[in-house]
Amino acid sequence: MSQQEVHDWIRKQIADNDVVLFLKGSKKFPQCGFSGQVAQILGYLGVDYKDINVLDDMSIRDGIKSYTNWPTIPQLYVKGEFVGGCDIVREMFQAGELQQLLEAKGVAFDKNRMTA
Repeated sequence: MSQQEVHDWIRKQIADNDVVLFLKGSKKFPQCGFSGQVAQILGYLGVDYKDINVLDDMSIRDGIKSYTNWPTIPQLYVKGEFVGGCDIVREMFQAGELQQLLEAKGVAFDKNRMTA
């Protein structure tokens, strides 16, 4: 696939799903600690999300980095908006900002889990 085709595919995944996590591995079996932390946070909050394993396709792994101009994986998207990687998602979660973002965007999550 060309870079344009990869970017188009990524754009479609983000548009077609409320929450998308590009990670190494899967939500059930993350294959790096950073991906695991974000998957754990989303799981803790009960967020339904699409997981895309960048290890399955090198063009997706490279393409997601150029798509956002963000050098690391995982990458979280909520309602089409790039949220960030592991450090940002973790800090937002700990501050309650991730929960506020999910609520503001109308994404369902377990509101009994508003804090860590």
